[in-house]
Amino acid sequence: MTDFSALLDELALNDDERPFPTGSLPPITALLPELRRRLMGQPLDPSLPVQRVGWIFRAADPQWLLGPVDEPTRLEAAYVSVVSALIGRASLPPCDTTNAGPPALRHYADVPAVAAALQALLAKLQAVGPDSRARAVTLAVAPHVCVFAAMHMQERSWTSRASREASRGLESQLLAAGGWRDSAHMLTGGGPDAEAGILGAVLDVLQPALSREARQQCDEIDEVDSVFAWTLFQVQRPFLASLLPRLLGPALLLSDHHDANKCMLGIRCLHHIVSNTAASELRALNRADVMYDALFKHLHGSNADIMRLVLSCLLDLLAVLESAPSAAVPPAGSVANRRTACRHDDVLRLLLTRMEAEHKVALRRVYAQALPTYLQRMGVCACRHFGRLSRVLPAYLEVSDAPEELTRLDTLEALQQLFTAAWPRLAGSVDVWLPCLLRLLVDASSEPSLRHDVGRQLSRRAARCLALLDAAAHGHLQVPICPRVTC
Repeated sequence: MTDFSALLDELALNDDERPFPTGSLPPITALLPELRRRLMGQPLDPSLPVQRVGWIFRAADPQWLLGPVDEPTRLEAAYVSVVSALIGRASLPPCDTTNAGPPALRHYADVPAVAAALQALLAKLQAVGPDSRARAVTLAVAPHVCVFAAMHMQERSWTSRASREASRGLESQLLAAGGWRDSAHMLTGGGPDAEAGILGAVLDVLQPALSREARQQCDEIDEVDSVFAWTLFQVQRPFLASLLPRLLGPALLLSDHHDANKCMLGIRCLHHIVSNTAASELRALNRADVMYDALFKHLHGSNADIMRLVLSCLLDLLAVLESAPSAAVPPAGSVANRRTACRHDDVLRLLLTRMEAEHKVALRRVYAQALPTYLQRMGVCACRHFGRLSRVLPAYLEVSDAPEELTRLDTLEALQQLFTAAWPRLAGSVDVWLPCLLRLLVDASSEPSLRHDVGRQLSRRAARCLALLDAAAHGHLQVPICPRVTC
């Protein structure tokens, strides 16, 4: 080991890039532990900069780097330890509470150098060609390199232009060394008969920081959350189902976070899981019910961005939990011919309750945007909420949110869905809908601050609603619809 210490000291003073002879040197498996020891020294050992580690990988003979043929497992473990030590040189200490400047500047300055060293190792492994030892080492270090690259190649508060460029180059070299087409192929393996991907190994690397215990000790782990979300978004069906238990827990924890950005990230993760997992897998072990409960409580919140994501995710999740009420038609003539209430009703009931009391423009727009799709899903079962709808929708049509008038436009679309599905109930409530629609037509044609194109959209949708109302009333509306407005 003393020979290697002297060698490393000599390398630290050597500035040229000429290859060094390795024929008389002991195996690489003896050098790697010394590299790891120096890289992990506390305080950091200045005699071996990260750049010199990259020089060793670039200048050494490939066969010497692959070590003895009879020690493959030991070689893989040694490279994993060195790669982890290298990444540790550019990692943010957990729960760093020092006040010596921004964390991204103090702790991430070595990211380009570490990425260059890892890129040199992967390039040398790729240059070896078809060799089982090179392939084994590449697969062993790939999860750690993937996590490191994903952590720094996205535009985040802890990254810089230099770190992002270096990390993207590292990811490209990793894909080339492993023979993968893209990140999704690397994680999933590409097919049931192909070599398995590294998704499970990546989750093994992330798992210690994703657990509930880790969050209780340190809640500010933005980097790990970012990598977890990036990893999840790369994986689509059918590859998600096999690791669903390991992916669902962290996503639920994120969705329950007090920070709005992390909460939205968690909801996006849940929506990705719902969209890319078979319904039978989601219903197994009551997973879908747990997700529903986690999302439903967000309907009591007041953040418009979170509400938009929750309403969209809930709509897809409800399709997993139960049949659409519009499609659940009981047998004709049966005694139990009355449709029973379901989770769709629970969501719509709470949504209308929130809409009726809401005065913030941003939230009113979110509610109005989501309502048409929910009413379409409900179909004729929207009649169960007809009384509440008769109060909420006219109130939303009365209040302008110029200049776009998004709330009114979406409310008119919801009204069309309601009139189409619940037309038997309209004949007795013409006096509720007719005045508000006529007032809206007057506002759309006389408001000077309203853009011409917006006014035309309002007039067309209002006229369409009036036509549907007139059809439901069997043509007995007493006030003629404006002749100049066409549907």
